[in-house]
Amino acid sequence: MQTLLKADQQLITDLQSVGLRLTDPTEGAASRRGGAGPSDHKAVTVNGHTVMIPVHTASSWSSPFVAAPLDASGNSTVTRNGFPVGVISFPRQPRFYKMQTMEGVPYSHIATLHGSDVLATTILQSCIRYDSRRKSCQFCSIGQSLAAKRTILRKTPEQLAEVARAAVLLDGIKHMVMTTGTPNATDRGAAILCESAFAVKSAVNLPIQGQCEPPNDDVWFKRMHDAGIDSLGMHLEAVTPEVRARIMPGKAEVPLSRYFDAFEKAVAVFGHGQVSTYILAGLGDTPEAILRTCEKLIAIGVYPFVVPFVPIAGTPLEDHPAPTSDFMRELLTPLGEMLGDGGLRSSDIKAGCGRCGACSSLSTFERKA
Repeated sequence: MQTLLKADQQLITDLQSVGLRLTDPTEGAASRRGGAGPSDHKAVTVNGHTVMIPVHTASSWSSPFVAAPLDASGNSTVTRNGFPVGVISFPRQPRFYKMQTMEGVPYSHIATLHGSDVLATTILQSCIRYDSRRKSCQFCSIGQSLAAKRTILRKTPEQLAEVARAAVLLDGIKHMVMTTGTPNATDRGAAILCESAFAVKSAVNLPIQGQCEPPNDDVWFKRMHDAGIDSLGMHLEAVTPEVRARIMPGKAEVPLSRYFDAFEKAVAVFGHGQVSTYILAGLGDTPEAILRTCEKLIAIGVYPFVVPFVPIAGTPLEDHPAPTSDFMRELLTPLGEMLGDGGLRSSDIKAGCGRCGACSSLSTFERKA
């Protein structure tokens, strides 16, 4: 990854905490609203490093950072309270967005561009917990994009293969992220990932990360790997039982002990550094608690992808504050050193969120070889 100046690293960390106001929201690739995972953001390139910056959150609407209209060279000056602090650009709208299936489904409703060269899809746009106030993850908006008709409920293996091939040929996509809402309490999405990855790999040679909760049977790790999944994400989201029970009561029923057992079993199949977990900073876990968990993860070969929580409109946590940039630096500075000591680098991950790195400035804190 291109080495960033410290000022650029600070700008990325600041923008991901407080967001960015856009003078012209139509510039570059379309922003994202709702859906699974981080959302309400837009791809922005800082010194060659593409990151996702909140632009539809309450904090972004009052952000001190403003992006000016593009100049003749395609760059935008970012000001903070009126003073220039950096220069950014925007990845272009991908060509494959103009296409649709024979049935008339837009390709962008099947998979979307993430960052600058990642294809992302939510195979099943629903979850067994989403409609239950008692069990749903309080930060999740998986149903919003479906309700707004920006996606479809179930992406078939054939559709995913068709879109992936087009995205590689037309836009130079380098890897793919497949996540899914949890369909059941047994394989927890692993079966859907297997059939989808097999179809994509049959159509195009594209590294794939699969994402699901730990399945109830460890045999699914080999099945996913054999189906063509190169790296695996199983996301803790929060790291202490108290925060997990409050923020994600249904998902917390799968205990931390099962996650760590699953991590070890998955690393044995996918390899050191090819299993990762998403950790949302700012939900109530202290920096010390997050770093203690990261230390355990790194010791067993799991990459802890720590990202700032983004409050998404329409969710129960829409008014929950995002972590400050100082909070994130307090976390990411020592975590970058820990990753170096543990021999883990985002650039070594074959596919997925950690390799992309767009939702966090973590990779810029990694010790350079």
